[in-house]
Amino acid sequence: MMKYDFDSIIDRRNTNAENVEGFREYIFGDGEIELPYADDEFIRMWVADMEFAVAPEIRQAIKDRTDKLILGYTMDYDPEYYQALDQWCRRRFDWSFPKEQLCYSPGIVPALYRLTGHLVSEEEKVLIVTPSYGPFRNATRFNHCGLVCSPLKYEEGRFSIDFDDFAAKAADPAVKLVIWCNPHNPSGRVWTTEELSRVAQIVQENNLWIISDEIHCDLLRQGIKHTPMGKIMPDYERLVTCMANSKTFNIAGLMMSHIIIRDEKLREQFKTRDNTSGNLNPLSIAANKAALQYGEEWLDQLQAYLDDSFRFVDQFLKENLPDAVFHIPDATYLAWVDLSRCLPDVEDLPLFFAREAGVLLEGGDRLFVANAAGFVRLNLAMPRTLLEEGLRRIAEAVKNHR
Repeated sequence: MMKYDFDSIIDRRNTNAENVEGFREYIFGDGEIELPYADDEFIRMWVADMEFAVAPEIRQAIKDRTDKLILGYTMDYDPEYYQALDQWCRRRFDWSFPKEQLCYSPGIVPALYRLTGHLVSEEEKVLIVTPSYGPFRNATRFNHCGLVCSPLKYEEGRFSIDFDDFAAKAADPAVKLVIWCNPHNPSGRVWTTEELSRVAQIVQENNLWIISDEIHCDLLRQGIKHTPMGKIMPDYERLVTCMANSKTFNIAGLMMSHIIIRDEKLREQFKTRDNTSGNLNPLSIAANKAALQYGEEWLDQLQAYLDDSFRFVDQFLKENLPDAVFHIPDATYLAWVDLSRCLPDVEDLPLFFAREAGVLLEGGDRLFVANAAGFVRLNLAMPRTLLEEGLRRIAEAVKNHR
């Protein structure tokens, strides 16, 4: 069995990486903001990609595809691709879907924008729970429709669904779509089958569309299982499931996601209004197929490494920032940390840590819609030495401020 390396520090400069060069505008909304650190001095704990090398099996598949010499217009004509994805879903989730339901998108976010436009008029509304992944809100803004937020309950670092509030807002006749997230970003909750069943019941009672973003479904703590909404709602036509290998295998730049659409009319609408005409990147197909066929051992070792990192963060915060509230999440490589008692007078936490610690992170309502004030999201998918330095800087900045 190959032992994969998650400890090497990789220089990402001069690779056009958003992680390295695009943080100013994304985090601060200002591409010209001046900060007291050189770009290569920051510990980058913000955008959700990893500082780990892509699995060698995937890199080799890309090389093998380039050796075929031509990279012309490409679509998915290979029956083995669906078979690999189907086997992956059956093996990991005990769930499958018919091949005809599989559509592709350069990413889940572009698909959300398009699907929201198809399903919701400007007079209608989308329902989400908060805190929330910011692009859910952005999809409604882009399509000029309304947004309704149901705040999650929060107690001792753990989030849960306020079903009374969610049901009341779902019953609004103007609400037509629920954008769901499982595992939840940013909290990392893997919703239980009981929770998912109650959400499904509310959706069905109100005849709503539901888009289930399940991009983090493979990034679980060891021993935890993900249940697709499609398994909870086996016969509900108004369900769209969004999955991708991009987060799991650190190949987001290859721009390929799986959009599983049950309703035939919506599926045809999604395809016929696709301005890429259904074309795919030939290297993306090769990489994603290799990930599904040969990437499971790499993923198992990644999960073990991340589990150790989360335990390290938990212990570090207990010892160095005892006022911080943190619960090891069920999934993702993102730690959602409540620092409201540590820095009650700091309104903009990302700006504070960029200036005072040289750490790039995300947090607050501007990036996570609502119900997120006082929280930061830390990307732990990095070599342990970088993680330790980032946490040391964060703790020192808090202590100096206090």
